[in-house]
Amino acid sequence: SPQNDSVVAGGGAIEMELSRFLRDYSRTIPGKQQLLIGAYAKALEIIPRQLCDNAGFDATNILNKLRAKHAQVGPRGGA
Repeated sequence: SPQNDSVVAGGGAIEMELSRFLRDYSRTIPGKQQLLIGAYAKALEIIPRQLCDNAGFDATNILNKLRAKHAQVGPRGGA
């Protein structure tokens, strides 16, 4: 059956954005702290991955698309 890939409010978006931010931040610091922050960023992606799996989607494909979208938008600016 065809799958619907429409946008779902929530759906791990916050976790993906936090993961992106932490990955970017980890690249600015040296040593073991970089690895620890990178691991935490990766762990945050477990939530959207599980949501994809539960919905019957290809989690790897969807997460790659989500990462690309979050990278496209870039850092959030405050007003």
